Amino acid sequence: MRIVVLTGAGISAESGVPTFRGPDGLWEGHRVEDVATPEAFERDPETVHAFYDARRAALASVSPNAAHRALARLEGGIGDELLVVTQNVDDLHERAGTRSLVHMHGELRKALCGACGARVPWNGTLADEPPCPACGARMLRPDVVWFGEMPYELERIEQAVISCDMFVAIGTSGEVYPAAGYVALAAAFGAHTVELNLAPSEGVVPFDEVRAGLATEVVPAWVDEVLAHR
Repeated sequence: MRIVVLTGAGISAESGVPTFRGPDGLWEGHRVEDVATPEAFERDPETVHAFYDARRAALASVSPNAAHRALARLEGGIGDELLVVTQNVDDLHERAGTRSLVHMHGELRKALCGACGARVPWNGTLADEPPCPACGARMLRPDVVWFGEMPYELERIEQAVISCDMFVAIGTSGEVYPAAGYVALAAAFGAHTVELNLAPSEGVVPFDEVRAGLATEVVPAWVDEVLAHR
């Protein structure tokens, strides 16, 4: 059984990672237009770098939770029949042990060079405009997909969703496209669709199965069931 799992902010919230966009529409106190668009970076790179430097540094104080570990356990049981697609820019899936993984919105612990396009591992600050390790240009920015930019590996993701037998969304709002459209795509090609979320999302296309609750509870229970039926 080929399974595609889409994860969003809800899976990392229990690890202490902020869900980023609050009920007031602000991202950790900032307007989206001030920290998450190419125009914001061009207009005020210092503010943008400070914002992402702080979030990158904060990763050191959080750890994978039971939901992340359960998905790694699922991969251990079914191997390359699983693909995890995450909207999150943290590295908690990797640290839990997941290897079959796509970061469609980029990664906090990488930098993107505006000169040569290299994506390089990065743990420190970008505020002092360090040189790119690949080409030497001082044009590094956070390797995070901002509004108005194209997510990574869309073709690979879409092919996986089309060919999967089960599509599972965990901790997602169902509001951010193109990810929000994957349940409809999977359903159109015959996949069984499952939502594991704190509360049911309000997407246009309903899931076949919805389990509401904390990710640290519902995800391990679902993984146990999948592995028991193999």
